[in-house]
Amino acid sequence: MIRNPIDASVYVSPQLSNFIERWTNDPDVEQPITLAQVRAYLIGLLPESFKETERMHHFDISESIIDELDALIAEYGQSALASDFTQTSASEALSRVIESVINDENQENPPTLQTVKQDMISGLVARLIGEGILDEDEDESLQAEIEALIDRFGSDSLAESFLRYE
Repeated sequence: MIRNPIDASVYVSPQLSNFIERWTNDPDVEQPITLAQVRAYLIGLLPESFKETERMHHFDISESIIDELDALIAEYGQSALASDFTQTSASEALSRVIESVINDENQENPPTLQTVKQDMISGLVARLIGEGILDEDEDESLQAEIEALIDRFGSDSLAESFLRYE
């Protein structure tokens, strides 16, 4: 299996990333899963009539997960580990919130996802909106995103590990 030295997960849709993560985290799976195995599994889930129609008349306006997998396989190879293609970083807006918490002089310990959530609830997002660091319409999506990260990785996970640097 080839490990990819770049963070390819930023090129993967959330849908594909979530599918790969659920499958690769399955305790019944004994060996690392490759992109080719993910593609074969997804194809196996499709009804025969859909497979034939999709093959003959590619009618999707947007890229399907199969198309996305095909592009990843073309770029990284069939033997690339699927787990390398799961997203584990915060959005750009949540990264700004996390950085603000990390840079807070009153923090005694490295902040966790729960610490970030508490600071958000306590008015941090409103302050960052007031300072022009965040847009007004980002408040609800940030709450949902931090909740999703906590659900996925646990409230005690270090917030710094989810920063997205671009």
